[in-house]
Amino acid sequence: MQGEQLRDFVIDKAEDMKARDMQVLDVHDKTDVVDFMIICSGTSKTHVRSIAEYVATEAKHGGFAPIGIEGGEQSEWVLVDLGDVVLHVMQDEIREFYQLEKLWSQ
Repeated sequence: MQGEQLRDFVIDKAEDMKARDMQVLDVHDKTDVVDFMIICSGTSKTHVRSIAEYVATEAKHGGFAPIGIEGGEQSEWVLVDLGDVVLHVMQDEIREFYQLEKLWSQ
């Protein structure tokens, strides 16, 4: 999958799991590591973990296994690294504290 196709795939799968307040950041001109960051919120630790696991599982089924998944133990912030796209699923308090949107939009 190309970056834009993978981005759209991840958005679609996160929406399937009722991810909230999704923001898509095009960061290809800010880093060589990733093209898009998708940041969304879950309503609880269980919801955060479920969104991340669902996206990762569906990506595998789509032939694109995640490079890594971090944060599943605490599930306040779970990162799914899919290469060209990184998904950040966060609880509201954590998202407000780290303000990734603000950091990467500068």
